[in-house]
Parts: sequence; C-alpha cells; structure tokens
Amino acid sequence: MRRRITSLTVLAALVATLLFALPLGFAVWQYYHENAKGDLERAADTAALAVSHELNAGLSPDVPLPENDEAEAEVAIYLPDGRLLAGHGPAVGGSVERQAATATEDVVIGREGDELALAVPVVSGSRVTGVVRAALPLSQLRMRIILTWLGMAGLAVATTGASWLLARRFTKRLVRPLEELAAAAGRLGEGDFTARSPRAGIPEIDQVGETLDTTAARIGSTLERERAFSAEASHQLRTPLTGLRLQLEAALETPSADPYAAIRAGIASTDRLERTIEDLLALGRERRAPRAELDLDALLEEVRQAGEALLGPSGRELRIRCEEPPPARVAAAAVRQVLGVLLDNAATHGRGTVTVVARDAGDALAIDVTDEGPDLGETDPFATTPSGHGIGLRLARGLAEAEGGRLRLSRPEPPTFTLLLPATPT
Repeated sequence: MRRRITSLTVLAALVATLLFALPLGFAVWQYYHENAKGDLERAADTAALAVSHELNAGLSPDVPLPENDEAEAEVAIYLPDGRLLAGHGPAVGGSVERQAATATEDVVIGREGDELALAVPVVSGSRVTGVVRAALPLSQLRMRIILTWLGMAGLAVATTGASWLLARRFTKRLVRPLEELAAAAGRLGEGDFTARSPRAGIPEIDQVGETLDTTAARIGSTLERERAFSAEASHQLRTPLTGLRLQLEAALETPSADPYAAIRAGIASTDRLERTIEDLLALGRERRAPRAELDLDALLEEVRQAGEALLGPSGRELRIRCEEPPPARVAAAAVRQVLGVLLDNAATHGRGTVTVVARDAGDALAIDVTDEGPDLGETDPFATTPSGHGIGLRLARGLAEAEGGRLRLSRPEPPTFTLLLPATPT
C-alpha cells in the first residue's frame, strides 16, 4: 500500500509538472524570440538614426557599437544595391536587406544562415539611401532557451523529488494507523477482547478505530455476561431444584400423606423454577425488567412459599412481617431474585428461624433477612471463592444496584442482610 500511494503521488506530480511545463516551455521559446527581435530592432534603429545624416550626404559612416542588451548584435550598413558599406555582415546583403531596400516595410526580419537578421531602411525623402542590418547568432538564442529549459527540468526534478519525500512521509502517517488497526483486529480475532487501537489524528481512521473498539468491548461484555450467566444460573437454579427434590423425597417417605398436596407443591416449585430461569435469561441478555409499583404483599407471599419449601423439610421456621413499609417502584423480578438468594444463603449457611421484615427506612423500603447462624465477624460475605461461594450474594448485590438500591450486611450477629430500595415519593 505504501508503494502504491507513493507511486500514484509521484505520477500525479509528474503529470502536473508536464501539463505546466509544456506550455511554459513554449512561452519561454516565444519570449526569447520576441526579446531577440526587440533587441535587434533597437540596435538597428539606434544605428540608423546615427548614420542617416552621413548616408543621406553620400558619405561613408562609422558603424556605432550597440549598447546594453543589444551588445551581442552585429550591426552592418548596406547600400541600396546590397553591397556591404560598413560593419560586420555578409559582403552582399541577403533577402532581408534587399526587401528592406525597397522601403515597402519599416522593419524586415528573417533567418539568414545561422543568424536571425533584422533590417531597417534609411530613407531620405522618398529615396532609400541605405539599409541598416542587425543580426544575432541563432546558436546564442538556442543556448539561452536550452539553459532555461534545463533550469525548468531541474526544478521539475526537484519538485518530483519533494513530492516523493512528502508522499513517503504522508504514506507512513497514513499506513501506520491502518497497520495498527489490522493488528488490533488480529488480536480481536484471536480472542483478546481488550485489544484497543490507538488514535491517529485522522478522523476517518479514528472513526474506524472507535467502531472496532466498541465492537471488541461489546463482544467481550457479551462473553463475560455469558460466563457470569453460566455460573450464576447454576447457583440460582440449585435452590428451587433442591426445594423440589426435598418436597418429592418427603412425599415418598410419607406414603400415607395426600399425594395431591405434594403434586400441588411440586407444581408451585416448578413455577418458581420457571420464573427464576426467565429472570436469569433476562439478566444474561442485560435486559432490565420493567419497573412498576411493587406489590409487596404478593412478593412476600411468593417468598413465604419458597421459604417454606426450602426450610420446611429441615424443620426450620420462616417468619414474615410488615412494619408499614413505603411503596417502591422497582422491578419485581429483580427483588424476587435478591430475596431468593438471601433465603438460600440463610438456608445453606444459617441456622434456626429465618425472619423477613419489610419496614420503612426513611426514603427507602428496607427488607431485612435474618437467621440465627454464627457471627460472621469480619468476613466479607460478598467475596467469591474458587469453590463458588459468594456468587449468589454478588449477583444479588448487582441486581439491587441496578434498581438503584443497595444490599449490605447490616449486622454480623445475628447475620442480617438488608435490601434497601428507593421509596416512591408521596
């Protein structure tokens, strides 16, 4: 790519130089010819004015020397019959001198041999008394033109060289960010979703880099959510599956009990399991559940059913009470998942009675989940371990924060977790 851009730039510079140089070269040729004609005409007019008196009197004049720009011109004086009278020139005048002797034109110019000759008649009344000839070697004129053309060619070469250097510099600045983009895309293709492309200061390339970075971040975030979902789903599904298994085992151990009650309890557990799966799928796709006024009574009833199914087989008690809690506008699915995690944590790691209290905490709705387990001390219950401990609480805290709330360990003994949700302004 570098070679292609450099070649195209140099080619464009060459074409532009040629398009400019051709008419300029012709203009130079024309300029020098016109300038030479002007010099010869001034030299001839000056000489004619100086010798006109002698010629008109029939005397043999001295040829005046040209000055300044006309110094290279050779001046000669001819009689009307074409013979050389004085100066430097052919012994016999040529066609230019003969035509000037007829006095039909004030100035006659033409090429004679290797010279550019110009002749003007010297007139006395209606009679031509002589002809003044000024000539310049064409070799000198050609040399001037060639030297100027060589200078133009040198300038063209310098311009092309400068174009080549600028093209290399520009190409390096242009290609380097593209190579870095390609390298970043390669790392992304190899699975490194932290790959980022540096900014080059070129808006179009930077826009591509930003798009690539956004794509890498989205893919990385998607894969991270998928991994987190796998771990969280396995953890969260264990609770309802365990409850369902305990219910079925209890029904098998008491064959005299009403089987329909066990079936109804199993169906209810299956419904809760289905709801848990739907909530986790929404979380895995990073879709927030719609917020609405929280039906706390219905939610606590679901908590009661889930808690009894979870704690009942082990003979533990669940107590739920409301202490004039304020209304809150949150996603019921998220709150249900958080409370499910807290119940599972109390059932797995706690002891004794589990108490759920919904209360007013000023500008927040507070839901406390307490069990009679051992003192947690300085332990961070939200820290995860390689064995998977803490995954559920970390998920619950993330759900609470997504709803604008908080989940914290409010007391280490007895272990009490408090879910704080923003209350609806009244």
